Amino acid sequence: MFKSSLILQKVRERTPLIHHLTNYVTMGDCADATMSIGALPVMAEAEEEVEEMVESARAVVLNTGTLTTIRLKAMLKLARKAKEQNIPVVLDPVGVGATSFRARAVEKILDRETPAIIKGNQAEIRFLAGGGDAATSGIHSFAAGGDSLADSCMLRDMLGVPVVVGATGAVDVVSDGKRTARIYNGHPMLPLIIGSGCMAGSLVAAFAAVESDYFYAVASALATMGVAGEIAAERLESGRSGPAAFKKMLLDALYWLEPAELDRRARIEIQW
Repeated sequence: MFKSSLILQKVRERTPLIHHLTNYVTMGDCADATMSIGALPVMAEAEEEVEEMVESARAVVLNTGTLTTIRLKAMLKLARKAKEQNIPVVLDPVGVGATSFRARAVEKILDRETPAIIKGNQAEIRFLAGGGDAATSGIHSFAAGGDSLADSCMLRDMLGVPVVVGATGAVDVVSDGKRTARIYNGHPMLPLIIGSGCMAGSLVAAFAAVESDYFYAVASALATMGVAGEIAAERLESGRSGPAAFKKMLLDALYWLEPAELDRRARIEIQW
């Protein structure tokens, strides 16, 4: 039986460099989360340097939160180089259903440079799987019925290539076509802070950078985010503490999380 603690230990021992081409709104949050868990962030985005920069990286995050045509070109170039180096690419299709431009851009990434891992919220994964009832407001997505595990499996089957799909929500789900996982960790405060989903994408990349079984890497990373959220909520001051205080506690919880505590608290249910 696998242990999430072993992957966390490897992250902290190897301090892998994670190359992000992420969105401007949460760039600092992703860097903080990456550092807090024990990895190293870099956020180079110029098309002229992404290929050179990724040569030192162990994983890549592509986040479509603040997408532009120029950034899309850089994403495609970065993903192609990462695949040549056999390092995992994590696609976080933020707000994919919000506009036709965003949907076409994500489709282009999937068609040309299919990533090893797709990590999105339930509505984003549902949209990519063909669910027409996935609701968005701006880049904020709202799950609209359906089974997120079924959507994850459907998306994986539609792509027709080996890929791990993770959908975050009240219960996170992961599928690689052979195995499925449900992760029951988390706290209601997590969706209230801007950047929690993007930070989860950074953790997924950090774990995938040191664990070749991406299914276990994604499940462990999402459990880690959920456990940190639980610990952060427990440590909040009583009274009128809100999202700002929770966010600070969340980063501290990631930093101080002991591998043994992760194993003790992680609630991952795996089916074959």
